[in-house]
Parts: sequence; C-alpha cells; structure tokens
Amino acid sequence: MADDKISENIEEYLEVLYRNGSNKEQVSTTTLSNDLGIAPGSVTQMLKKLEALGYINYTPYRGASLTDEGMKIAQKITRKHRILEKFLLDILKVKEENIHDQACEMEHTLSDEAERALCTMLHHPDLCPDNNIIPACDLDFDSCQQCFSEKDFDNVINRKFNLLSISELNPETQGTISFIRGNDDLLDSIADYGIAVGDNLHYYNTDGNEYSVSIEDQDFSLPQEMANNIFIRV
Repeated sequence: MADDKISENIEEYLEVLYRNGSNKEQVSTTTLSNDLGIAPGSVTQMLKKLEALGYINYTPYRGASLTDEGMKIAQKITRKHRILEKFLLDILKVKEENIHDQACEMEHTLSDEAERALCTMLHHPDLCPDNNIIPACDLDFDSCQQCFSEKDFDNVINRKFNLLSISELNPETQGTISFIRGNDDLLDSIADYGIAVGDNLHYYNTDGNEYSVSIEDQDFSLPQEMANNIFIRV
C-alpha cells in the first residue's frame, strides 16, 4: 500500500508533476493549477510544503520539478493508476470514459503485492489505455522473468533508484540498462539484439517509431515496443 505517511493530496500533486515532467523538467504553476482544478495561490502553498518535504525543487513564479525522492513516489502512484486503468478496461470491461476516475479512487489503496499480481495477470503491460507509458515497478529484479520466479512477495525487496524507459528519455541521455520488462517472447527478442542489463546506453533521438541508440558502442534502431520496455537508471 502507498506509504500512509503520504497523503492522497500529496500523491496527486506528485503524479501531475510526473505526468508533465517525467524527466524532472520544470512544470509551471499554471499547468498544475489547470490539471488539478485548484487555485494558483493554493498550488503555490502546496509546492512550498512539498519542497520542505524534499519531494520537489520549487522556483517561485516559474514552477517545480521532482527530486529523486519525489520521482520515486510519483512513479509508484502513476504505475498503479495506469495498471488499474488497463485492468478496468481489459478485464472488467468498464466503460473507457469511466476508467480514469475509478482508477484515481483505487490507486491510493492498492497494495504493492496486489499491483504485482495485476501486472503478472496483464502480462507485464507497457502502455495504459491512453497509450502512456506504465512506469517500471520498483522491485529489485533485472527482468519480469526474475520477478515471476519469486513466488513469495515477502522475499521481494525494493530497488533503491529510479528508472525511465528509452521512450521517455530526453535526447542525448546516457545511462546503464538496469531493467528489461516484458513477456518471454519480448525478452528473447531483446536478447537476440545482444542487449542486456548492465550495458551502457546512449539515446540520441527518435524518428517515428524507431529509437536511435548506442549500446556498448554499437548502434541500434529500436522499435517502439522495445524502447518502451528497456529501462535505464536515472
């Protein structure tokens, strides 16, 4: 379950910051006000509180960006929301126009164990119904195969750093591949490229649905599905 020391209100703010600035870009107060439907003055007061808690960096009259700790919380709640949307639409057949509001109500109480079970049942999805990336889990595995092999959730530990998929990165980003998501077929396809956890990656740009990267000094043009599911440490 989401940390009970963190209010739903704080989670909502961090979720909106992540949705508008997943690479820790600065998000304007106006954007936050519009997305949350809250007056700018109230948003400013909350941003000051979030900065004091260490979740954001706040610049008056300009906006805010997530810190590492803020991003960790934001990714977690965003992941639960988007997995729930997928579950509500694909499994429960809830009307698409209703799934966002219902996921908002459920995301704050969904346990980490239940989230993991949903992910497995849905075959490790990479996109929610709105085609937004579902963030990687924060469980300390290299791949979904490793996760599936550990049956006892009490033995699972949390990753200590954040991840972004290739398709979420800003151009000219470099990092180390730290997690690869997907079913056996996708994992095998990525392995056939010679790509593995621990490889150094340099992302250049995207052209349509192809992502230009250099991995261990070898150039690749990766399809969207692979870019969505190869994650680097950030």
